[in-house]
Amino acid sequence: MTEIQLKDPTEDSVDTVKAKACGTKQKLKEQHPAAKMQNEQYFEKIPKAEQQTRKNAREASEQTTKTKICAGKAKSPPAKARGVKPKVEVQSAVQDTKVSPGKSQDLKRKDMTEEKASTDYILKETLKKMKIKMIDKANAAEVINAIIQNIINHLKQNTLSFNDVQEPLKTGSYYENLKICNPDEFDVMLPILVDRVQLEPFGNDGAFYSVELKRGQKNLEKFLENGILSATKMLNEFREEVKKCVKNFTEWKVDKKKKGCPAVTLTTHIQSVPISLDVVLCLMVKSSWPPFTTEGLKIECWLGRKVKQDYKREPYYLVPKYEGKGTVENDGVLNKDVWRVSFSHIEKAILKNHGSMKTCCEKSGENCCRKSCLKLLKHLLHLLKERNSSFDKFCSYHAKTTLLHACCLRTDDSNWRASDLSDCFQLLLQDFEGYLENGELCNFFIPSQNLFSGIRVCKGLSVAIREERWKGFPIFREQLKNGN
Repeated sequence: MTEIQLKDPTEDSVDTVKAKACGTKQKLKEQHPAAKMQNEQYFEKIPKAEQQTRKNAREASEQTTKTKICAGKAKSPPAKARGVKPKVEVQSAVQDTKVSPGKSQDLKRKDMTEEKASTDYILKETLKKMKIKMIDKANAAEVINAIIQNIINHLKQNTLSFNDVQEPLKTGSYYENLKICNPDEFDVMLPILVDRVQLEPFGNDGAFYSVELKRGQKNLEKFLENGILSATKMLNEFREEVKKCVKNFTEWKVDKKKKGCPAVTLTTHIQSVPISLDVVLCLMVKSSWPPFTTEGLKIECWLGRKVKQDYKREPYYLVPKYEGKGTVENDGVLNKDVWRVSFSHIEKAILKNHGSMKTCCEKSGENCCRKSCLKLLKHLLHLLKERNSSFDKFCSYHAKTTLLHACCLRTDDSNWRASDLSDCFQLLLQDFEGYLENGELCNFFIPSQNLFSGIRVCKGLSVAIREERWKGFPIFREQLKNGN
């Protein structure tokens, strides 16, 4: 005789409970005749009172299960309520309706991954939009080189004060391969060699100096003011000579002089695109760098001690620039007559050879994202300045200085992998935000100079940048959406 296991008729199968609970029709299964008969006989042996008790318990249990299953939170029917040990737990049948802690973390990680991928896409697309076409670069460079050479020829042939002009120093973002969008701004320094000078700091930050000539500088004696080489006098005559030269090139115009600006700004158009050229007079000093630079240029752990020593053997430059009112006097020297020290040629060299490995960004090496991060920071700053004019005092030099400090903090090329653009840019922004929050950004070469000195809206810019970072750079998204 076939052995048949009896089942308590008060215990419904999981399928039965689920079907009843969610209001669906149950699919009945045919029962073996012998089993059916034995079940009936077993049920008849149970007293009627006990049958009613079990029936009531079963109905209560089914009603509870129905509510919990349809809500996605079902639990096993209580065994005590039914008076029997459950063979199947409803919990396991509906477990998929709940999100386990592990899956919750997976979903969170998935969201974060998708968000990062979206941000990474936005940054890369923004960089593509900022890329300058090679033909545009070539056309602009040809025009710029021609006018610069004509100015140099004029100074050598028609002046005594500037006939010792040296080879031009092509500095700034275009020549550092950091220009964005259009090749529309160029900076060229025209150095006048001064063999022996005596420098005296003007103020306490170590960035500005009065210049006293020693013997053998007769061509510049006309610019002396109480024994001090007047930056204003020298710049004014330089400006007049540049204007004389440009008269012969009617496509170029000379902009109005800007207060405290060391450049003579020329403008023209190349295929209807406006182009500006800053021609900067400067003094070339071939001697040891000023003492205020001793604690600067901290590139030993990044580029190496030898590279630093080589850079410090280079001459440094002085440009006719001052801050504040020109009539402010310090030890008998007027503010308008002082010179600011410049290391733009070293900045250019560093950014061109920026890797801890010499092959960084070369054909035989791996690419990094240092320059890409700087371009994005410059572009973000530019867009925020367009939106809020109170940020006008911030400039691309602040962004460049932030990157140089960041490279000294995160020295290895592996910290700047091109594939990690989004993370690296976020870190660079956090660096910049920190400087803004403290209201202090030290000059990379002269740590005693605070580049944020006198700027009162540092925290406001910090808030604006942090908001962009947290929201996934909507200012970039909007620009891409508008096709700009």
